[in-house]
Amino acid sequence: MKMEMTELGPMKRALKIEVPADEVNLRFAQAYSELNRQVRIPGFRPGKAPLPLLEKRYAKTIEEDVIRSLVPDFYDRAVRQAGIVPVLVEIPPLERVKVKKDTPFSFTATVEIKPTIELRDYKAPNPISLKQDQRTVTDEQVQKALEVLREQMAQLHPAPADAVLADGDYAVLDIEGTVDNTPLDGTTKTGHLHKMGSRTSVLGVDIEPHLMGKKEGAVLAIPQAYPASHPDARVAGKTVTFTCTVKSIKRKQLPDLDDEFAKDCGPYQSLQEIREKLRTEMERALKKDIEDSYKDTILKRLAETHHFDLPGTLVERELSAMVRQQLQSRQRKPGDSAAPAPAITQSDEAKQLQDEYRPEAERRVKVGLILEAVAAKEGLTVTNEDLSNEITRLASEVKLSVEEVTRMIRAGGQEALDDLRSRILADKALDFVYRHAMIQG
Repeated sequence: MKMEMTELGPMKRALKIEVPADEVNLRFAQAYSELNRQVRIPGFRPGKAPLPLLEKRYAKTIEEDVIRSLVPDFYDRAVRQAGIVPVLVEIPPLERVKVKKDTPFSFTATVEIKPTIELRDYKAPNPISLKQDQRTVTDEQVQKALEVLREQMAQLHPAPADAVLADGDYAVLDIEGTVDNTPLDGTTKTGHLHKMGSRTSVLGVDIEPHLMGKKEGAVLAIPQAYPASHPDARVAGKTVTFTCTVKSIKRKQLPDLDDEFAKDCGPYQSLQEIREKLRTEMERALKKDIEDSYKDTILKRLAETHHFDLPGTLVERELSAMVRQQLQSRQRKPGDSAAPAPAITQSDEAKQLQDEYRPEAERRVKVGLILEAVAAKEGLTVTNEDLSNEITRLASEVKLSVEEVTRMIRAGGQEALDDLRSRILADKALDFVYRHAMIQG
């Protein structure tokens, strides 16, 4: 095989590949032999049809089969010979290349490559220097966590008979909407619990100003006018009257912070035991937060100290994934009563998001390539145990079984598995740099 590589730009190479005639003839012979076993030609036993007849009938099909056989095989050989890591490969379509027996076969592949990165300042003698994070878990923070737990264990009890609704109270409500004294389907709620001060609407109506200061048994008529342009024809241009009855008023009662409270919270025998448990969990969470903060600083330093051109294909892939995720998260949830956003097409919104997220997409690609280079230099690999541990972690995070997560990854094919391996390898490379960093103080 002959291979000639031409530089088309910082990230592009043209590989002109020539397959020797002997190899071409071998592929033709293999293709016709396979064809002879498969076709049935009248007058000839299976596998015994003469080659000239097969060539006359199936020449074009066989030529395409030979091209399909030669191109990926010799492209892979050329890439290994050139010592490059492709990101995107453009191979000419079948109709643009020709192959003949007894003649060398030539084709050109245009390849976008990953950059060669000269690593610097990530381990001794020049490790990354980090300022010590001196945060600790204080007694006050433990007490606040205990108060949160106390709030969660609180119970609602009936308010005194003469109580009036105020912020923090809970109102049990019956609500019904009518138009011209006729009940309106879909506007009835019975025993609805509403927290005063939450500022949440009920059936799209701001009820709190009307409830404030009212007593149990109060009946309120709340008019709500709708514009003529409203999409529900039943209420368009009309006023719906929401009749709201305060069935009862409840107030939250906090339990005493004592040993009985601790026993109600779980397998604890004393308040001191639950304090120690909270502190341990908070210290574990703080340790993880500090480590994540250190790693964020490391990624920023790596991006700042390494300079190279980015493969456009990788940036566009990352950008597309970010925009797609954001568009999906912005889909309006059912029952959302917020005012409609100004009219904007999805393509316009996508363009805005692309402009907004491009710098972050470039940063992610850049640090990903740097970590990939660190992994290669340090001989880091992803083992089956690494894969198993990550799948278990993902399953716990999304609250699915390991088997379900495994099926989801397999359904994504080789690309999904490669993406998972790449993420694990990047994490291992980042851990390596973190372990070799110098923390001052």
